[in-house]
Amino acid sequence: MIEVHATAIPDVKLIRIPRFGDDRGFFSETYNRRAWHEAGIDLEFVQDNHSLSREAYTVRGLHFQTRPYAQDKLVRVPRGRVLDVAVDIRRGSPSFGRHVAVELSAENWAQLLVPIGFAHGFMTLEPDTEVVYKVTNYYSKECDEGILWSDPALGIPWPAGPDRAIVSEKDRRQPTLASLESPFLME
Repeated sequence: MIEVHATAIPDVKLIRIPRFGDDRGFFSETYNRRAWHEAGIDLEFVQDNHSLSREAYTVRGLHFQTRPYAQDKLVRVPRGRVLDVAVDIRRGSPSFGRHVAVELSAENWAQLLVPIGFAHGFMTLEPDTEVVYKVTNYYSKECDEGILWSDPALGIPWPAGPDRAIVSEKDRRQPTLASLESPFLME
């Protein structure tokens, strides 16, 4: 049975699913639409993504897609560890500009549900970390946007700063939250 926990921003959910192990290894049903619906999460996922980051302190994010290709994301880590972050970018939200930061790992087997209206990103905490996430809409280059991962206004407690982080050129050029014209309104 899955456990769904609200975070400091209640729309972002931390999800725990069972993992059954013995001396051979383990088995886990990482997603079951019926069980998730019964737990109050009724989303239709249409695409799975899988990334490998070879080095610790690799940053991917903070990304989001605008409408009509906005995405909910369900993130998990089958290998390694990350600090996973969701930033509220919904105009009019009482938590606008605030973030949720949780460790996801192969060991804790937790998942993070990041809803539409949040920028998402992570920093790997060990080498050869893999991140798998489901999304509710297809990738669209035209709708792909982001905010600067290291924007001091966000106050994200990244384990490594810009001098040690491994960041793509695209993510180094993202706008700060203050210069973002967010396309999302609090619903």
